[in-house]
Order: sequence, then C-alpha cells, then structure tokens
Amino acid sequence: MARVTVWNEFLHEKKDEAVIAVYPDGIHAVIASFLKEAGHDVVAATLEMPEHGLTAETLGRTDVLIWWGHMAHEQVDDAVVARVKARVLEGMGLIVLHSGHASKIFAALMGTDVRRLRWYEDGTYERVWVIDKGHPIAKGLPDCFVIPADETYGERFGIPEPDKLVFITWFPGGEVFRSGCCFIRGSGKIFYFQPGHETFPVYKQSEVQTVIKNAVGWACPASTDRVIYTTGNVRPEEETR
Repeated sequence: MARVTVWNEFLHEKKDEAVIAVYPDGIHAVIASFLKEAGHDVVAATLEMPEHGLTAETLGRTDVLIWWGHMAHEQVDDAVVARVKARVLEGMGLIVLHSGHASKIFAALMGTDVRRLRWYEDGTYERVWVIDKGHPIAKGLPDCFVIPADETYGERFGIPEPDKLVFITWFPGGEVFRSGCCFIRGSGKIFYFQPGHETFPVYKQSEVQTVIKNAVGWACPASTDRVIYTTGNVRPEEETR
C-alpha cells in the first residue's frame, strides 16, 4: 500500500460543461477512486486549497504525488513548487499526467523546455505501444492498446533523454510521441504519462488505470531507496598532515 496524494487544478470541471459531463466530481476523484479500490491510502489536493493542498505535513506523509494541470500552471506558488521538488529529491515519487508536462514542478525537475511539443485537439484515437514489456509499469498490458479519443501530441518533446522509455504513442494524423517516460532525480522516481485530455474519459479506461496503478507501485519509495550522503564541512577520513 502506498500513501498517494492526487493533485488536480480542479478548474475545468467547474467551468466547462464538456468537462463536467465527463468528470463531474473532478479528474482527481476518478483517479483517487480506482487507487483506493487497489488498496492505497489516497487523499486529494487542488489548486484553490490553502498552499494548494500541498502543505509540508501533507507532502511529508505522501509516498507518491500524482499531478494533473492545464490552465493554471502559473498560479502554482513557487514556494510550493520548491517544497514538492525537495520531497522528490528526498525520495517521494511523482507521476505527471498529460498537460502536466508544462507544470512548474516538471520543468524544475527536468531542467529543459518541457512545454515544447506539437499538439492539436482533434478527438481522434491513439495507439499506445508498449516498448518495454519487462518494465513494472507495463505489467499486465498487451503489446499495444487503443484510447478511443484524446488530444494529439507530437514530437519533438522538450524533455531530457528518459532513463527508461516504456510507451510510444502513434496518432492517425501521423504524429508519434514518447508517451511513457521514467526519470530518476535524486532519490525520487518520476513517471510522465501523456494520455488524459480533460474532455475525454481517458482515466476511466482500464488500461490507463492499470498504467497509473503500476506507476504508483514503481514510484513508491522502498525503505532502501533513500540514500543519505554526508555533505558539508567534514573531517578528513585520513590524516593529511
């Protein structure tokens, strides 16, 4: 069991009728629901909560943070971003979904122009190819699966080279995209997963839920994951005089 915090802006679901029709209680509520069914201890946090719901106490009890954002990246307080980044470097797992690629926290951890990619909203299907069947995040998945409708993303995606690439997605318009990317930053594991536009029920699909559940298991820090190094002004290990 992991202690999971699901973070969502929770703005589209209050303003856009097309989004309300799909996620009336918020994207975070759907994700939290299937993770709770899987046996995890789950809480939700949203942009408009004090400190965006990401207080030091909340993050201190979080093994894995899931992040969905789109229309209000710049409204996320820099102090909260720094707090989340510090926790990831300490060992907290981070799963960034869909347009969360443009979030401040993903940019801070990647160190590159993560907003750079090709995209268009056409509502067509996408085929997600599993290219690392042996990876824990791919457990229980077929060679590929289809998401009936989503936003199209395309390369070049402005991320650094992933430590592991688990999925590549093909779109009928000819685009391809590195859609499942793993990174290690400090003692923390980070997974970026591309599917999930707010007007389509992507997070209600069984294969997508399997990916996220597997990603939580992969990103959750074990007691042996956190490595503490001695730094600062120290005494030499051997006498130098």
